[in-house]
Amino acid sequence: MCSAEPHGCFPMLVNILSNTFLRLFNSSARFRVWNDPFYPIENPITEQGIFFVCFTYMMILAAGLPPLFAVSSMQDYKVKSMH
Repeated sequence: MCSAEPHGCFPMLVNILSNTFLRLFNSSARFRVWNDPFYPIENPITEQGIFFVCFTYMMILAAGLPPLFAVSSMQDYKVKSMH
């Protein structure tokens, strides 16, 4: 029915379950699922651009996360809470 890779097996499992439920309710409709492979990027400039965008997003996320912990501990200090 499907290969051992999870990215190919899960859509097939959902398809089987959906069609089974449709048959239980006497429906004539059916779902069809197909899986096309991802094609590799052959242009290195595009690959570098994708990496740069992802890297920039991760750096912005990393820069914004530590203040959340500091604000939380300052709130605890103000209300004098103990762990």
